[in-house]
Amino acid sequence: MQVLQVQLEVGPDPAEVGRARRWARSRLVGSGIGDDEPLAETLILLISELVTNAVVHTGCPAVLRMLFGSTGAPGNAGTVRVEVADTSCRPPQQRHAEGEDTGGRGLELVDGLADRWGWQPEGAGKRIWCEVDRGIPLIQVQMQPGPPERENADGCGAGAAYEAHEAHAGSHRA
Repeated sequence: MQVLQVQLEVGPDPAEVGRARRWARSRLVGSGIGDDEPLAETLILLISELVTNAVVHTGCPAVLRMLFGSTGAPGNAGTVRVEVADTSCRPPQQRHAEGEDTGGRGLELVDGLADRWGWQPEGAGKRIWCEVDRGIPLIQVQMQPGPPERENADGCGAGAAYEAHEAHAGSHRA
């Protein structure tokens, strides 16, 4: 399996969120994901939420990291993992926004958009992460005879490449 990893240091200023989005968008284009607009927009939204949470709620600098994994299995495009590490030891807390509230929906969005997410302590701080599985391109689905396969030959799903990371996660979706 090949994994491409890129990272950006983000300052403790809310204006840095826009810079992180622009940087991430350029990396997504460079990885070929920019051609898949729904996937790219989902990843940009996830990045925006995680970086905003790190910068606004901790007041600390952060590191944004994207990992592009490819399992090499036929028809499997791999998983994109987004990580944001900061130096605050406070765990992420899901808030409950009501009505016209303009904040408090970040982790709810992450939970709804990502295939998996969680967090883990890291040094004096923490790392929050999410993963999005890349689907089979539509043209491949149309050309495949018979029903699509549900599992890889070894019985593992697309996220198996990050199994070790998930084992230590504080929270994740099944």
